Amino acid sequence: MRAVVSVSGRVQGVFFRQETARAARRAGVAGWVRNLPDGRVEAAFEGGRSEVDAMVRWVHNGPPLAAVEEVHVDWEEPVGESGFAIRA
Repeated sequence: MRAVVSVSGRVQGVFFRQETARAARRAGVAGWVRNLPDGRVEAAFEGGRSEVDAMVRWVHNGPPLAAVEEVHVDWEEPVGESGFAIRA
């Protein structure tokens, strides 16, 4: 299963990418996370249904300093991600 999420609110400059990567690696989810120029964070999670669902739930809160206002989720076909990367 694969979910691509975009998260808006106070999500840049609050360790959102680093904490997302840490949570995804702990959950055994592959994919990536990156900041977008418009202030949102975008991430792709790929793995088992329960693990991907857990990450989608996680981004609704994010790390302690974040203030998530909106999460948009697109469900896609898996592309074979391996590992979890923080993209520039």
